[in-house]
Amino acid sequence: MLEWYEVGIGLLTLLILFIVMGLPIPFALAGASIPFLLSIQSFSTTLVTAELKMWGVWGDYVLLSVPLFVFLGELIGRSNIGPNLYWFMHSKVPVKGSAAYGSVAACAGFGAVCGSSMVGSLTIGGVALPAMLKLGYDKRLASGVLAAGGTLSVLLPPSLILLFYGIVTDQSIGQLFIAGVMPGIVLVMLFFVVIKVWNMVNSNAIPSSDDSDSIPWGLALSAVLPVIVIGFIITISIYAGIATPTEAAGLSCVITLLLSFAVGGMNLKGLNEAIKATMKTMGYLGLLLSAGVLFGFVMTYYQVPQEFSALFTSFELSPYETLALIILFYIALGMFLEPVSMTFITLPTLFPLIQASGFDLIWFGVIYTITMEVAVLTPPVGLNLYVIQSIEKNQLTIVDVIKGCLPFIGVLVSLIILMIAFPGIATWLPNIMG
Repeated sequence: MLEWYEVGIGLLTLLILFIVMGLPIPFALAGASIPFLLSIQSFSTTLVTAELKMWGVWGDYVLLSVPLFVFLGELIGRSNIGPNLYWFMHSKVPVKGSAAYGSVAACAGFGAVCGSSMVGSLTIGGVALPAMLKLGYDKRLASGVLAAGGTLSVLLPPSLILLFYGIVTDQSIGQLFIAGVMPGIVLVMLFFVVIKVWNMVNSNAIPSSDDSDSIPWGLALSAVLPVIVIGFIITISIYAGIATPTEAAGLSCVITLLLSFAVGGMNLKGLNEAIKATMKTMGYLGLLLSAGVLFGFVMTYYQVPQEFSALFTSFELSPYETLALIILFYIALGMFLEPVSMTFITLPTLFPLIQASGFDLIWFGVIYTITMEVAVLTPPVGLNLYVIQSIEKNQLTIVDVIKGCLPFIGVLVSLIILMIAFPGIATWLPNIMG
């Protein structure tokens, strides 16, 4: 029988090889797993095992919330609720740089009803970026604000990354969602500080006046009220135990669908596009989750996570040294993999180290999520960078977007340090509500 380290190195080598060959990550995960399954089972048994592991995972009721949250975000994004939310956030704020501040606020509001960073950047960015460039904002500031603003969707509940973290590590989804609220608010404030400092350093980055039209109050309410209602339903119902994440997601989808048609200008074409986009997203996420479970089964069979944890523990590093190494590892890995892939590939192996170090597992879930936010802003595989650049290809280069994101990446790293120094930022709210 193969040793655990031989299996670990073999899995990693095959995975990297398949990814470099251009194979999609779900197929790379499954492809790397099959040879090691064949080494312990016959071909026919391997097929049965692969089928049971890859499709059996979808018997988990909690996972039904994933496509529902994705669909909810698509509904908001394809109705007028998202664009009107941005319009309200900047036209009703009589300060210099209102479009920049409003973009962050709109991304935070959108994050309260959508768990996807990419959808958040695309929805608010699609409206805000052309408007900001037209008003005369520095293109690096505008692109950086919107690329970074999208990351608020994966920290403020509902968050797909927090949801997947909870599933992989068997932690309370409700507590994770509540734990993300305070760090999310702090991050919004820090983004505001970056905009203010940017303007102080370069007074030409922000136009002296914003001559865009003010949104009528009726339209403003039609955007703000749905976001408040949906965010309240998701957060309170899950944490209070009134509904499971799946039930809350289902109820929110129904209400969002009704509001999209009633006040959001949604039509049947938009609904059809939202359904197609959800199916496309879930086609990838579904395969990724299934292949990740198969990959995890092979690692668990050979006890790779347990043996790796034992080896790492033998170095007798302090808990904070262990935490620092894991964070640095994820920041480096985030340059090459997107967050969901990282969650299913690495978390089963590294999570036991955090557990053994004695850290609060809900708190680490928030730290992990912030680290994933850094991942979507770091090249060469920073998804939000390409989403924002694609909106204004003629005026923006990918280098402009990267340079615009650098101060915000610094803020995200600062928030991680702040969370380590003051864990109560994440744990206070779940503790008083518990």
